[in-house]
Formats: sequence, structure tokens, C-alpha cells
Amino acid sequence: MASPGDIIVFDRHIVALRRRRAAADFAAHAFLHEEIARRLLERLADVNRVFPRALALGLSLNERPGGEQIISGPPSPAPQLLFDEEALPFAPASLDLIVSNLALHWVNDLPGALLQIRQTLRPDGLFLGALLGGDTLKELRQAFLEAEAMVEGGASPRVSPFADVRTLGGLMQRAGFALPLVDVDTLTVSYADAFALMRDLRGMGETNAHVGRRKSFSRRQTLKAMAEIYRERFGGADGRIPATFQVIYLTGWAPHDSQPKPLKPGSAQMSLTEVLGGKR
Repeated sequence: MASPGDIIVFDRHIVALRRRRAAADFAAHAFLHEEIARRLLERLADVNRVFPRALALGLSLNERPGGEQIISGPPSPAPQLLFDEEALPFAPASLDLIVSNLALHWVNDLPGALLQIRQTLRPDGLFLGALLGGDTLKELRQAFLEAEAMVEGGASPRVSPFADVRTLGGLMQRAGFALPLVDVDTLTVSYADAFALMRDLRGMGETNAHVGRRKSFSRRQTLKAMAEIYRERFGGADGRIPATFQVIYLTGWAPHDSQPKPLKPGSAQMSLTEVLGGKR
């Protein structure tokens, strides 16, 4: 929960409300969540470890050999536990694995959320997460900016801001994760028009929750102009439009003495000159 002085970017009440509204028909629009969940589980399958107590946020985590307990939390359509991702209800060092699928990009205090995740993990516990990155919906963002400027003489936040790779890499280190890894994937989805894209976003519970968003209904003329600009700027020869979803994957371990440690400066036993065969 935010405290006085915190920077508030997202309206968390609206995020929760839209997720609840989307839950009834979520399966019809869940392709993005399902695809990213599949990729997360592939990464997890590459880890030859047993995680006795795991938390799954936004995906179904099937029982793994040796697993004792799997807890599902939001934004899954039917979580076992309901809680705010900004305030995990778990004791320190109580979980062995946390997997998070599109659960963190609406969090106001992302540094604090990552710190909580790391503190909740037992030593040598694993965090594996995916969240939307800064290039997500870049086409829709540009089309709305141009349409509002043309029709209304100004612009309001229409697409929520997302973190970039460099920022997230720094936050993982700041949160105290060992062996942090941040990498990027891009999914491009084809739609008949901008309105079909917006329907999918509503169905996923992923519409704009920026605190500075327009609170009134959009003008019909602005929406029409946005759709036309979108098609003109980005549409293909078949008349369909692309929508970019940049997915940033985070991997990090709770520190443990058994993990590899970087060498101290000056402790190398061989110089670079020797490695290169005497060449400079």
C-alpha cells in the first residue's frame, strides 16, 4: 500500500476493478497471458531443482516432482489467495519459488515489490517473472497522441508507461538478487482494426490505469481519427494492423553461500596478455 510521499503512477483500485470485470470472460482473451505463461514454464523446466513451496502469480504452476505446496495468487482468474502484489502476505524466507506472469507492470512501488519477493524467498530460492516493457503498444500510443493533438489540440496519457530493460536490471540488483538476468522478447499480434485490439485489452483487464488518464468518455471523432492513423501508419497490405507487446523476463536467486561469486578485483591468477598468447 502506498504511503504519503510515494510516487503514484497507477490507480490500483481501477486495476483491481478491471481485473474482476474481465474475469468472467477472461478465457476468450487470455492468449497473451497463456503464451507468456508457456514461455515462463519452459524456462522453469530448464532448472533442475525441486521447489517444495511455490507461489504462482498469474499462471497455473503444475505440480513438479518433489513439490509439496503450490499457492496461486492474483492476477489469476481464480486465485487461492487474494492480496495486493505490493504487499505479499508471506513470512520472510518462507517460499522456495515465485513465478510471476504479467503481475508486476501495474505496481506503483516496483523496487519495493521486488525487494519483498527476494525477502520472501528462502536462501537459494528462485524468482522468475515476466512483465510488459516500454515498447508495448507503441503503435496505439502514437496513434492516440496524433489523433488527440489533431482533434482536441492536446493529449492525455492513453497507454500506461512500462519499465525498460536497463531500469529493471538495476532494480533486480538493488533488490539484492544474486545472479540476476534480464532479457527481452517481442510478440506482435495482428488485428482487424484498433477497436478489436482495444476489446482484447479490456477482456484481459489490461486497459489504461494511469492516474492522469482521461476520466470521461473519449470523443467519437478522436477514436475514429486514432483508428485511421493507426491503419495508415502501421497497417499491412491486407488491411490488418500489428500490436507490439514487449515482454521482459526477470530471473534472480535469493543469495546463498553455494552460489558462484565474482572474483575480487586483482585476484586473477593469469593476465589477459597470457590468455592472448603474449599479444597486446
